[in-house]
Amino acid sequence: MTPPDAPHNRWSDLDRPPLNGTALRRGLLRPDTLWTSLEVVESTGSTNTDLAGRARDGAVGEGAVLVAEEQTAGRGRLERTWTAPPRSGLFFSVYLEPGDIPVERWGWVPLLAGVAAATGLAKSAGVDMSLKWPNDLLVAVAGEERKTGGILGEFAGDGIVVGLGINVSLRADELPAPTAGSLALAGAVSTDRETLLRAVLRSLEDWYGRWKEADGDAAASGLQAAYAAGCATLDRTVRAELPGGKSLLGEAVAIDGDGRLVLSTEDGLQQPVSAGDIVHLRGAAGGLT
Repeated sequence: MTPPDAPHNRWSDLDRPPLNGTALRRGLLRPDTLWTSLEVVESTGSTNTDLAGRARDGAVGEGAVLVAEEQTAGRGRLERTWTAPPRSGLFFSVYLEPGDIPVERWGWVPLLAGVAAATGLAKSAGVDMSLKWPNDLLVAVAGEERKTGGILGEFAGDGIVVGLGINVSLRADELPAPTAGSLALAGAVSTDRETLLRAVLRSLEDWYGRWKEADGDAAASGLQAAYAAGCATLDRTVRAELPGGKSLLGEAVAIDGDGRLVLSTEDGLQQPVSAGDIVHLRGAAGGLT
């Protein structure tokens, strides 16, 4: 580890080499692909904030990708912050324009990104991944379920910006919380960030294409079934902490056609939850490989 008072440079941690933007563009930006631009910056507050601003200004089109080696003000759901050492993970945002797809179906896009990221990482890192509803990526570290990534979507311009933060090489003493994990701690066969990023973006392009071809229908595109198959929240007793300070206890039994989590409560009701923080209490976790 580099001493805290040592001058920072892009090679200050040799275990964490910088991303090669030129190589990434060469491999991903082709005429027949979704991705149209890719920029790697050394540091920024939030890739989502930056890319959303460009989208609102009309400065980027669909398929723009912004990657940061370090985020100093990364945002997660519910206005939480997301921080990690430089080059220890993948911190990036993409801009998508679903076009004529009904706006009420756009809420599936962050969930789609979760399926795509879990699928791409499982293949490229060789780690079993699962999803915590709505937008967390989970791995097992020493037999314990840990969060290794998060996803945040927000409307911007004529589309939606989706940001992903994924802990790749974080060591145990660098974890921001006891519930956090990383691909390295989960036994990844590869922590090469360029390989992982390419895999995630290609998987995202594939799932986004399927969803658009089905006019945003999550069932017809297979997205709803794929999310349910990889969702660690289903078949568990959970507590949903809802906006306004209320909470709801029940068994997570389904993901409905609108991407909502359906809870079966003690009084026998089937209650859909569209927003909130979910706490896993007990039950078996699912997996996505």
